[in-house]
Amino acid sequence: MASAPFRPFDDILDRDAALRRLREAVAGADDGELFLERRRSEALGFDDGRLRTASFDASEGFGLRAVRGETAGYAHSTTIDEPSLVRAAATARLAVGAGGGTLAAPPPRTNRRLYGDADPIDDAGFALKVETLREIDAFARALDPRVVQVSASLSASHQEVAILRPEGDLVTDVRPMARLNVSVIVEENGRRESGGHGQGGRHGLLGLIDRATWEATTREALRIALVNLHAEAAPAGVMDVVLGNGWPGILLHEAIGHGLEGDFNRKGTSAFAGLMGQRVAAPGVTVLDDGTIPDRRGSITVDDEGTPSNRTVLIEDGILVGFMQDRQNARLMGVQPTGNGRRESFAHIPMPRMTNTYMLSGEADPASMVADLKDGIYAVGFGGGQVDITSGKFVFSCTEAYRVRNGQVQEPVKGATLIGDGATALKGIRAIGNDMALDPGIGNCGKAGQWVPVGVGQPSLLIGGLTVGGAAA
Repeated sequence: MASAPFRPFDDILDRDAALRRLREAVAGADDGELFLERRRSEALGFDDGRLRTASFDASEGFGLRAVRGETAGYAHSTTIDEPSLVRAAATARLAVGAGGGTLAAPPPRTNRRLYGDADPIDDAGFALKVETLREIDAFARALDPRVVQVSASLSASHQEVAILRPEGDLVTDVRPMARLNVSVIVEENGRRESGGHGQGGRHGLLGLIDRATWEATTREALRIALVNLHAEAAPAGVMDVVLGNGWPGILLHEAIGHGLEGDFNRKGTSAFAGLMGQRVAAPGVTVLDDGTIPDRRGSITVDDEGTPSNRTVLIEDGILVGFMQDRQNARLMGVQPTGNGRRESFAHIPMPRMTNTYMLSGEADPASMVADLKDGIYAVGFGGGQVDITSGKFVFSCTEAYRVRNGQVQEPVKGATLIGDGATALKGIRAIGNDMALDPGIGNCGKAGQWVPVGVGQPSLLIGGLTVGGAAA
């Protein structure tokens, strides 16, 4: 049964009293807000022929922040009442001290809505969700006798936020999320390999439990597993690489995305610090962070400081032109906020974070890009990776990749890792495909212990001279 709408200032707190406490906390500060949140989430996991996990979580609370210069005082509580607010205001106030600052201008207002406000948890009953997972398991096993294990999961969440600003404005947002994931393990002649696929976004659950949707997701997971079942050991060495479109944008997200967040550049710890206005990528490379795409996993109508999300150009035709900013870093750097102030929950302080980060299409035909490879790798799926923000160096593992010889895609390879640094990889882009696509809605991003949902995307790319780690050539 659906819960009543989250109206903290109608049902829990007196708005005028809360505003007085907030203003006491930020007196003499540069900025601050009272962030209130209620969240419900459900997750079901079906593994090895049975329902293994079923969880439901509900939480609510507030966070109060006062900011002065580079210092922020933050206090949070799972109890939403005035005594808790009084204590939080006194704690946050400690960061301001006897400062005599002037509050920054409030965020602009917006009436835009990028997604619905219905709770996806209520889209289907528990029994139907379990039966859908059971059908996925049976369907995958019936597709191929080599399937020995199937894991499938459904998750949904409903986040409601209210942000009270010191000037008195109240900003609200209701954020749905749903996701389906399927993983398959196949075995042949004693060798086992896996493949996985998923879909999701800020929308209801019904589209994901539609049979046509979960069948397609399951078939794709199986296809990847069977590709890997016949993969050979990856070569090692420096070679040209073609990256597929869509999800391979995770390399773009990690290798350069974090380096274009405002805090790392203000502190001089990013590989891109001090390079504004300079060429950092090959001509034709344009990279954006766009939180305004309807229903996408990384989209937000407003960020967690109340600033409307934005379409921010970061790199334009190879030139560095912008960073992603929250209000604090934007103010300290003398620029405008970009709507990228995000936090995991009321228990976390906001910071500059990505939303949907992607590269625009070019003009090259993806097939011709592969045909131009004399000896290289065609990588279309990625798993985990590691990145050093200061140097920009990255290591990414491929979950689906192929050897290319004389322009022909040949055997799949297993164990390939791509090694390089973001700046060099950007400048090494030799061709940009005309097939930009966004990922299917499965991304999460970690930073400073906080996780938020994100989106990635890119066209097919031909990059010269990447180091490929694998077996000895």
